[in-house]
Amino acid sequence: MIPKDSSIEEINKAMENSWQAFHLFRKKSLNQRADFLRAIAGEIEATGSKLIHIAMQETNLAEGRLKNEKARTIFQLKNFADACEKGNWLEARIDTAFPERNPPKPDIRKMNVPVGPVVVFGASNFPFAYSTAGGDTASAFAAGCPVVVKAHPAHYQTSLMVAGAILEAARKTDMPEGVFAHIAGASFEVGKTLVTHPHTKAVGFTGSFAGGKQLFDWASQRQEPIPVFAEMGSVNPVFLLPEKLAAGAKDIAAMYAASVTLSVGQFCTNPGLIIGMEGEALQQFLHDLGKAIQKTEPEKMLHIGIAGAYAERREAALMQENVHLVAESVHPVDQAGIKALPTVATVNAKTFLANPLLHKEVFGPYSLVIRCADGNEMLEVARHLEGQLTATIMATEADVRNNNELVEAIKNICGRLILNGVPTGVEVCDAMQHGGPYPATTDSRFTAVGADAIRRFVRPVAFQNWPDSLLPDELKNNNPLGIWRMVDGEWINRELKVENG
Repeated sequence: MIPKDSSIEEINKAMENSWQAFHLFRKKSLNQRADFLRAIAGEIEATGSKLIHIAMQETNLAEGRLKNEKARTIFQLKNFADACEKGNWLEARIDTAFPERNPPKPDIRKMNVPVGPVVVFGASNFPFAYSTAGGDTASAFAAGCPVVVKAHPAHYQTSLMVAGAILEAARKTDMPEGVFAHIAGASFEVGKTLVTHPHTKAVGFTGSFAGGKQLFDWASQRQEPIPVFAEMGSVNPVFLLPEKLAAGAKDIAAMYAASVTLSVGQFCTNPGLIIGMEGEALQQFLHDLGKAIQKTEPEKMLHIGIAGAYAERREAALMQENVHLVAESVHPVDQAGIKALPTVATVNAKTFLANPLLHKEVFGPYSLVIRCADGNEMLEVARHLEGQLTATIMATEADVRNNNELVEAIKNICGRLILNGVPTGVEVCDAMQHGGPYPATTDSRFTAVGADAIRRFVRPVAFQNWPDSLLPDELKNNNPLGIWRMVDGEWINRELKVENG
């Protein structure tokens, strides 16, 4: 069931409540925010199988996939709670006074503070991990920002149930009213009203390029422009270097057949381009990859709209000059058109370089293999690719050493550089970078996964010549929170023995 769009009055009320809540929530201690996040995790866990079954009905995703995603979401919330308490994201800096210097050096202390209400747009392909209580919401809460979620209409009931879990957790941990709100809407007007509302101070989005770019444009055109952290998709190129491919074409083909078709190809890290050099090894790879794709059964996509877009873009790509079908599933698709046909095609590098349409993402179980005449042509392909979330190199150590210029070109276009693996699967950890140069995201300096995601929703404030008694706890001499701080150029987490002038 898709509800009617929230009215302008309902949106204005939600944003006003969020703004009022901000002035209270931002004062909550790190421990209190962490308790809130852990309470959300507990409430979602308590939904048991009911939440899974609702999501299955709305998304066509398999029970096992949804159970794993739910577990990941619970882990993310706890992970952000831990990161919130540690306070590394505060980036506390202290430069103590030096009054004897001429001119005297003042005492200056800096830390990150929350920006204000954050609007989060739920993702169609991740109803838990990138939606209502996903990474954007969790990182905003950790930063001290209230959240207004615009539910994705493709899984509204799932979103509504998770929203109830967040509100119950807020009640149990004594969070201010308005710290969270849930908005319904399938129209552009709802999105535009949320992004352009004067109380909105940042936006989190996971979805299509068209959707993310529109939000970014609206935010940039405001009287007070605000940041939009949009993850807008990626073709995640894979480069097959010659020594590695010659030694294991069959194994690499099996690995990538599984990655291309995982969850019907509905991952933002799906390997949509595979680049190799003409020769016997690449032909063997194409043969084995094609055989594996033929055996793969078509599965239902998230909803009929995504399935229709996949079929249309797949057909458009296959109709391009010099693009040849390598293989598609031999199993029939459904008459309703909601199942996606797993497909691999191939094209020569010259054609690929001259045809921008072939650079575009085909969201689903589709990959295009680019055949390069030699290493120079592979380097040219790498240099002409747009920004990506990930890029992968299948290579021996000798391959890497012998192709330094290529490796540097690949590193220049991606946020995560993978060696001898697959891009699908994003580990939730401090070192993860889930973001990349435009058009993969609107700001490649930030990640949407891992503790560093908190930094998207904060801004730095410096305090000059403030007495210790009036400073935030994060910057006081005795370091009551026990956090790590850079003091006069050295990272320490102990008490500071100085007089604050």
